[in-house]
Amino acid sequence: MGPGGDPDPDLGAAPGPVTGPEVGPDVGPGTAPGAAVAGVATGGSVSGPRTGVAGLSLRYRLGAALALAVVAIGVCVHLGMTFLHVAPANTVSKEHGEAIQQWIYPEFEQNWKLFAPNPLQQNISLQVRADIRTADGGVRTTRWYDLSAEDGRTIDGNLLPSHTQQNELRRAWDFFVATHDDENRPVGGRGALSESYLRRIVVMRLDRADAAGPGDVVDRVQVRSRTTNVPPPEWSDEQVSTTPVDRTLPWWPVPEDEARGGIG
Repeated sequence: MGPGGDPDPDLGAAPGPVTGPEVGPDVGPGTAPGAAVAGVATGGSVSGPRTGVAGLSLRYRLGAALALAVVAIGVCVHLGMTFLHVAPANTVSKEHGEAIQQWIYPEFEQNWKLFAPNPLQQNISLQVRADIRTADGGVRTTRWYDLSAEDGRTIDGNLLPSHTQQNELRRAWDFFVATHDDENRPVGGRGALSESYLRRIVVMRLDRADAAGPGDVVDRVQVRSRTTNVPPPEWSDEQVSTTPVDRTLPWWPVPEDEARGGIG
């Protein structure tokens, strides 16, 4: 020390408090370096187990990617076909018109009648009966089954009726009428397709109703429509007949692969 208590310049600066390396929370003996202690990372990286697709093996991840790609391609193809169907005639739709129609009809047909200037003013009920071939070789004819009425009872009071209950039967009949003349003769190449589509639907409905019974099979079916005009409102001067008009189709033989309620 120099005079006055100043540090002696010959001895250098006064030593400060001795400090060791900085440490975090108390680490007990045996704790590995880089381990997390009390929620504090001390140098390593902490990663949890993989979840979701990342947790799958490479083989399953490739399978999931392939399935996703197939679904994406299918959606793109369907949207493209639907767009070409509803769009004005163009080079692509003219070149591939037959392929587009085969994709759209009959399940994906687009119907814009909701926006027509003159909405439908008729109630159309579709009915069916069948000739049943019995196990002992006989034939019997069933009663008329009102399929439209059955759908109506299912929809009535149902807050979320299915698309099938609301539209399947109606669209099948619209498809048939659009491809046949007043004598029920097919017009154009889609006539046979509409007959097959309608026949399969009514055969499945008969199967659900157990029309054939145990051991019996449906041999042929006959469809008829009953059309009734909707009465005009009281304030209207329009006069329409409310007498039902029936349109009865010829008997259709049911192929063997559909006879027991299948769709072949």
